[in-house]
Amino acid sequence: MSDTQTLKAAFEQALLDAKELTERPDNATLLKLYAFYKQGSLGDNTEPRPGFSDFVARAKWDAWTALKGGSPEAAMQQYIDLVGSLD
Repeated sequence: MSDTQTLKAAFEQALLDAKELTERPDNATLLKLYAFYKQGSLGDNTEPRPGFSDFVARAKWDAWTALKGGSPEAAMQQYIDLVGSLD
C-alpha cells in the first residue's frame, strides 16, 4: 500500500471515528474538522461566499477558505490528528 493509499484509508477511518465521538466537539473544533475535511477531499474552495445572513454557512466557508493553497494530504493528516485528539 502506498503512502497516499495509507493516508486515505486513515482519513476514511477518522471520518467514521468522528461520528462515534462520545462528546460533541465545540463549534471552533467542528469548524476545523469541516475545513480539514473539505480541503482534504475537494481541495481549495471555489464556491462563492454565502450571504451575510447565513452565519453558519459563512463561518464554514471562511474556515475552508483559510486553508486555501494547502495540500489535500496535509488537510487529511490534520483531520486525522484532530479526531485522534478528541477520543
